[in-house]
Amino acid sequence: MKAIVKSITLLFALIMIGCGGKKEEKKEDGFSVERKKAQTEQPAETNTSNQITASERVDMTTKGVGPITSVDLASEIDQTMAANGKEVYDQMCLACHRIGKKFIGPPPNGILERRTPEWVMNMILNPQEMVQQDALAKDLLQEFNGSPMSNQGLTEDQARAILEYFRTLK
Repeated sequence: MKAIVKSITLLFALIMIGCGGKKEEKKEDGFSVERKKAQTEQPAETNTSNQITASERVDMTTKGVGPITSVDLASEIDQTMAANGKEVYDQMCLACHRIGKKFIGPPPNGILERRTPEWVMNMILNPQEMVQQDALAKDLLQEFNGSPMSNQGLTEDQARAILEYFRTLK
């Protein structure tokens, strides 16, 4: 019995010694961890700092892949349609797209300065085929870490209303 008590006491003492000796210091502004970034050299031809990202690239020639081949935009924004588009956007798109900043997907403001209305509507209505067949959509998929846009099952009227709402965003 004494041997068991001595063994347990010895084991406990060894654990206490093994855990001791480390002193955790807390600075006034909290804990800090210093990490150094690995220094890697990139060949000059693969340096992407000067390249424009897919979300910033301007392509006003392509219409994308899908049912929309032509969209006529009036010179004045249809405020009723835009308000309806905002409702649909807030319900169906806001989970992944934030106005003015990159999130899971690209920001929608200014999109019509970089893409044709047909491309935007085809991306809304037909995202799977777009990322398979459209070069720009493939680049966007890569830029946003392989997060594909999900097909929300919207009608052409809903997509057109969202497009009108996008016209109000600058």
